[in-house]
Amino acid sequence: MPNRLISEVIQGRPFPTTVTGTTVREAAIIMKEWHSSAILVVNKNKLVGICTERDIVFRAVANHCDPANTAVSTIMTRNVQSIGPDKPFGHALHLMFEGGFRHIPVIDENGHPVGLLAAHDALDSDGLDMEHDLVRREEITVIL
Repeated sequence: MPNRLISEVIQGRPFPTTVTGTTVREAAIIMKEWHSSAILVVNKNKLVGICTERDIVFRAVANHCDPANTAVSTIMTRNVQSIGPDKPFGHALHLMFEGGFRHIPVIDENGHPVGLLAAHDALDSDGLDMEHDLVRREEITVIL
């Protein structure tokens, strides 16, 4: 699993994006609709930041910002660590662990977002691997 390419992990999976002028409330609604704990913030289809649940709680709610009147660009994380789709998934997990974050945007060589990895993707991959192992074991049991 750690050697699988990120492109294989995300496999064209859609991900939420928004623009810098979106309000924090609107961003939270988009995240709810997508069942995502993060949203990529773009400007002219280039990644400029990421807004996570932590950003909303710590930078907006805890600072008494009005979510309906605060632009997501004021609370988002800027200078986001990102990774290319041709890198191993294990490298992304290492970057997330070392940086202490749970999400990492996947961008192409032009800075355009092509996906969003989350730490829980490791569990999803492990689950798939485990499912395949169980199927193989059942096949072997039938043969024996």
